Amino acid sequence: MKTDTELRVEGMNLLLKNMDIVDAERFFALIQGEKFDYTKWRKNLWEKNSVKEISKLAMENLKK
Repeated sequence: MKTDTELRVEGMNLLLKNMDIVDAERFFALIQGEKFDYTKWRKNLWEKNSVKEISKLAMENLKK
């Protein structure tokens, strides 16, 4: 079973495939029905990725 955080991250990644980041975060906050802490979410978003992996993802996104 996935943790709540893992499920949220996976859901956000799916949203980002079809929405820009601002709209995806707004949607996420709306369906949560609770106050969305953007700073806390961003702090933990990439904790399992190395700098090299994050850089690779950024470069791939830049090419889109």
